[in-house]
Amino acid sequence: MSELAVRAAKLDAADELAGLRSRFALDTVSDHAADAAGVYLDGNSLGALPAHVPGRLEDVVRRQWGELRIRSWEESGWWTAPERIGDRIAPLVGAAPGQIVVGDSTSVNVFKALVAAVRMAGDGRDEILVDATTFPTDGYIAESAARMTGCELRAVTPQEVPSALGGRTAAVLLNHVDYRTGHLHDLPALTAAVHASGALAVWDLCHSAGALPVGLDEHGVDLAVGCTYKYLNGGPGSPAYLYVREELQDRFDSPLPGWNSHAEPFGMSPDYAPAPGAPRGRVGTPDILSMLALEASLEVWDGVSIDAVRAKSLALTDFFLECVEARTEPGRLECLTPREHARRGSQVALRCADAGKVMERLIERGVVGDFRRPDVLRFGFTPLYVGFAEVERAARVLGEVLT
Repeated sequence: MSELAVRAAKLDAADELAGLRSRFALDTVSDHAADAAGVYLDGNSLGALPAHVPGRLEDVVRRQWGELRIRSWEESGWWTAPERIGDRIAPLVGAAPGQIVVGDSTSVNVFKALVAAVRMAGDGRDEILVDATTFPTDGYIAESAARMTGCELRAVTPQEVPSALGGRTAAVLLNHVDYRTGHLHDLPALTAAVHASGALAVWDLCHSAGALPVGLDEHGVDLAVGCTYKYLNGGPGSPAYLYVREELQDRFDSPLPGWNSHAEPFGMSPDYAPAPGAPRGRVGTPDILSMLALEASLEVWDGVSIDAVRAKSLALTDFFLECVEARTEPGRLECLTPREHARRGSQVALRCADAGKVMERLIERGVVGDFRRPDVLRFGFTPLYVGFAEVERAARVLGEVLT
């Protein structure tokens, strides 16, 4: 056994989160995997299946839908699910109850949040700043929101935001963690700079929620959105969430008012009156099957400290980088992820000239990461179910594939 493998075993033995692995269905490995066991390092795209979710969904389908049918809106709590599940997500992103509503996609929630932010910013503010390195859809949505609100859109890097802010700035849309490189941006400092200019801060938490502390309330974030199928393990296409700071909720003016966000949704009034609190972020009928799968999935977080998750995430990524350096030829890979803990999310991105082919061969060997064009290998480290022995194995297989 190599020195790195011995260290991995010792790290696993000391890991206080190791027992959480049993909460997930991780035993199945693809038939074509050559290695004895698979290594799943793509939880930053789709989290693993919590083991109890299939049984819970069977109850939702067979009993709640199959037997109770329409009665389940009340008797099974379907109607209150968006806020109830929002309150389960809240502690994972540092928010008090009553500020998060679950529903719609991340893209829809970005649109709601950004347009509402411009409307709250007031007269004379006709500029939106958007993260130039953001996930493409956020940029598309920001461009559409700017057209709708009559704003000028400017794309700047997060580092350029403080100097780009001005009296015309209404809202700033930023990603907490860069989806390609894993770069963690300074949410507290950037939020403070946005507020100092009189603008509102909108944060995309897709690659941070469930992997590291966020501190929405602590840092005074105005609005935030995020998906639930990555580190929160909600399942493919599981609904996203919208955070509106409590002090802003009475002023939140959604560009997508729907019957579900009406103060009297069953009054069927021709005039719209928004519901108080988080429910005014709702739009139409919730996707109950996906939503209740998410609710069940969030139970894996019971008793888990997000600070402990962050500590293990940093330890996993540190160890992976060390193992990769030991197992690969110098210059064969370029690390795009910051080495500094304060600037690193929970993934490692490596630049590799033949990245697409390399990832294909890794997957054939049972190591599942993902490839981003043109030349980036991405590996996501989900502390709830990834161990140090798996990290060592992934680096070893990567070294063998590259040679």
